[in-house]
This record gives sequence, C-alpha cells and structure tokens, in this order.
Amino acid sequence: MAFFFSSNDNSKDQLKSGQPWPEELGVPHWEYPYFLSQAKVKGIILKFSIVIPIYNEAATAKTLIEKVITAEVLGLEKEIIIVEGASTDGTREIAREFEKTPGVRVMYEERPSGKGNAVKKGLSAVTGDYILIQDGDLEYDVADYPKLLKPLIENQADVVYGSRVLRSPQSWQFRRFSGFERFYGFFVNFGGVLFTNLFNFLYGTHLSDVATMFKIFKADDLRRISLKSCGFDYDWEISAKLAKNKSTRFKEIPVFYRARSRAEGKKIRFWRDGLSVFIAILRYRFSD
Repeated sequence: MAFFFSSNDNSKDQLKSGQPWPEELGVPHWEYPYFLSQAKVKGIILKFSIVIPIYNEAATAKTLIEKVITAEVLGLEKEIIIVEGASTDGTREIAREFEKTPGVRVMYEERPSGKGNAVKKGLSAVTGDYILIQDGDLEYDVADYPKLLKPLIENQADVVYGSRVLRSPQSWQFRRFSGFERFYGFFVNFGGVLFTNLFNFLYGTHLSDVATMFKIFKADDLRRISLKSCGFDYDWEISAKLAKNKSTRFKEIPVFYRARSRAEGKKIRFWRDGLSVFIAILRYRFSD
C-alpha cells in the first residue's frame, strides 16, 4: 500500500493524485518541512524505502548500511531492505548483524541470481511511497538523499536522477584511473555516453546520465512496471518503461560520485553488461 492514513479521505485523494497540500494548512506546498509536519499531525506517514542489493561487498557493506541508517531523509519514515545475494566473502555475516535493527529488513537469496533479481526480491517487500535502489559500495554519498527527495515532495518531478555528469569537472569522464585501469575507465565512461544518447534518441528524453544508480522513484510508478531483467540491465528497463509514459516528469540533480576500480570490487564488465544494456534499450522501446 502506498500511503497510511488515519485522517479524512480528501487528504488521501489529493496526495495520491500528486496535488499540493490543501490550502487549509495555510502553507505553500513547496515548504516541505512544514508540509511533512502537518502530514504527521493529520496521521499521514510518508515513507522512503531504500533497497540495498549486496553481493560480495564485505569491504564496504557495513559502513554503507550504517550510513544509510543515519542518513537525513527530510523527516520521512525510513525503510531499509537489504537483499543479500549468497556472498562468499563474509557479506552475508555482515547483513545478519542488522537483522534486529529497527527499520531494517534483511532478505537472503539461496544463490546469486543477478542484480535485477535481487532488486525484484527487495521491491516485493517495499511498503514506502518513494523508492531508491542503493548499491552496497561507497561510490555515491547518502548525504545527497535530501536534495533528490525534495523535488518529489514538492511535486516538481515523478522520478529524480542523481547525475554524475552534471557535477563532474570532466563531464562524462568521471572515472579516471591510472595504469591499465584507465582503459577500463574510458570504455565504461564512453559506454555511458553512448547508451545515454541512444536512450534519449529512442525515448525522446533529455537526460545526461541514465546509467546513474542514484534514482528515486514514486512507489506507485514502480508497482505498475513488470520487471523482466535479471542483471544490470534492470535499471535501463525501469527508465525505458517510465520514459514510454510521456506524462512522466524526469528531473536531474548533480550528485557526488567517487568511482571505484575493478580491484576495489567494481562488477560491471564493458562487453558483457554493455551488450545486455544495448539489447534492453532496444527491446523495451518496442515491447514491454
């Protein structure tokens, strides 16, 4: 269920249709801290769900989860769903440490089945109003949560993307490694540009960074999508199906990003994952 209520149905209908808060509150809808406080007074709880699929992330998982638990989310209730993918490096044991943490639910896969499947498992347990799928590394900064949530709460967007391109002094070249690894960084950077431009051309969007992990969605929009992808291409499937609905309002916000190398645990492989992304972009443009 998308919202939880103990007040009148009129408030429920206005919120679910994305309209500003009623004038009877005596405050402009863009003043979101007051908006949220009044929502609580009326018995309405808005919830932010963070799905964390983790697989072989022992070096960063604990730090990342602790950061998410304490992250500022503009007064929303926070729901954290960890999906542990049968890791072999101790990540599962780290996940178990959070089983009794309030606001945290830990789910387990019996065997690794791909990031897309882990995400689908996590989404099946979501009860919030806004959803972010958070990687188990530290490439992005949870301190950016508030500025990504703000346009959604203010009803300025239906989905918000945290763009690495808009922030990086090197524009699209935000992965800059040394030695042989710089070739890997270049190809992954180039692939992001290539696929983003192809996506914009096919779907009529004007996005700078479709490949970003930092995306916050309205839960109701995701519930209308039947996800088929099992791997990293799931992310492009979501974007494609949202973009095909011409009423979807996209917004991009610059976010912090510190790229990690393959030696640090980066799992994307240019040819393997690049091909699946290319196929997904084409497939979901012409079918569901």
